[in-house]
This record gives sequence, C-alpha cells and structure tokens, in this order.
Amino acid sequence: MPRFSANLGFLWTDLGLPDAIRAAKAAGFEAVECHWPYAFATTDVQAALAETGLPMLGLNTQRGDVDAGENGVAAIPGREAEARRYIDEAIAYARAIGCGAVHVMPGKTDRSDTAEAVFRQNLHYASDLAPELTFLLEPLNNRDVPGYHLTDMVHACATIDALGRSNIKAMFDCYHIQIMQGDLTKRIEVCLPYIGHIQIAAVPDRGEPDAGEVNYPALLRAIDDLGWDGFIGAEYKPRTDTAAGLGWMDAYR
Repeated sequence: MPRFSANLGFLWTDLGLPDAIRAAKAAGFEAVECHWPYAFATTDVQAALAETGLPMLGLNTQRGDVDAGENGVAAIPGREAEARRYIDEAIAYARAIGCGAVHVMPGKTDRSDTAEAVFRQNLHYASDLAPELTFLLEPLNNRDVPGYHLTDMVHACATIDALGRSNIKAMFDCYHIQIMQGDLTKRIEVCLPYIGHIQIAAVPDRGEPDAGEVNYPALLRAIDDLGWDGFIGAEYKPRTDTAAGLGWMDAYR
C-alpha cells in the first residue's frame, strides 16, 4: 500500500509551513516535503515535525533571481560560488530540521557540455559536504520550464552514472516524465535503482491525481509490485482548495 507525502510547496499554501505540516498530519499524510522553506525559522519547523511525528523528506536549493525567471543556478557557468552558497544553505537547513534530501536545481542552460560539467562539479561538492544526505536531480518538462537543463530520465541517469555517488539519486516526477517521455510503468521499472523519490500529479492540468491521462491506481500498484518502499509525493496544484480535493488519497489506499 502506498505511503503518501504532502508536498507543502503546493498544498496548504494559505498556511505558514509549521501549520501546513500540522494540516498534513490531520489529513492523514505520513510525511511531508517542501520547496523553499527558508522564510521560516528552523526551530518552528522542527517543532511542528516533532509534534506531528512526520518526517520532512526533502527541500530545494534556491532558484536565484525568481523575478528574472531563474529556476536554479547549479549548472550555470560562472555562477558556481552562488550555487555553492545555495547548497550550503540547503544542507544547513536540512540538518537543522532532520530533513533527508536536497533537490539541487540546475536552472536554465544551453545544455552544453560546459553546463553539464558545472552541474556535476557542484553535485560532487554537495555529496562531499553532506554524505549523510541524499541529493536529488529532477527532470522538469520543457513546456512548463523552457530551457531547463535537465528534462528527462536518460540525462538524469547518465549524470548519476558519471558521478558514481551513492547519495545522488533522481526524483521521478510522474507529471514531468509523462509529458517528456511517457511509458511511466516501464520507465520506473528500468530506472528504479536510480530513483530516490517519486511524485505524482494529474496530466495535463497538474491537479489532484484522480483524473487526466495517467492511470494512477494501476501505476501505484505497479510501483508496489516493483518493491518500492519509499513515499509517494503528492506534488500537485489543487483544483479548488487542498482539503476539498483529498478524496483521491483514501481511494488509492
């Protein structure tokens, strides 16, 4: 039976992060994850996690200049010092709240060998600095994020192979991978040794995972059959409000 994690970057966004953690617990989630928690004191987040008993699975490195459309900097040549400051910040925050993984965001590049080399160097830096953490690479679709450095699992797995670090894994977001590559069941089977986390959302609207072109009941059964023992991250944008759309979770259990 799948265990679901609430992605608080999209769910309960009307609440501050500590209260969103409490709301996720009340709704029956067994874990939480977030995007950019840095506006909240680590002590407040840690207290909410302790109170609820929920693990915080992951958080993201900073995006850079959001107003300019940036979505990470870790693969951008000339921005290495900035990228490493963001990695340092994410590691420190993760350690303070007991979070197990950091998603290192490469940003928008020309996808050149130079950009890939910068990305790999920064991932080596992160892996060396915090061997106890998992560092996640997430392909994003180029419809929502044109120009993103990492767009499919072939690239993600090749990067992981080249790095050869046991604490660098892929984030398999079914929404993004369905748009870019499809064939989700077989692709998860083939990529399973590389995967550190799985996320779900409807395609194409990114709403609750109970409609659209992906048969999530069948896919989740297949993931169970493959022996996946991690959480399934609910990283979707509610079509109305978070509470109103939670019926899918009980149905899938």
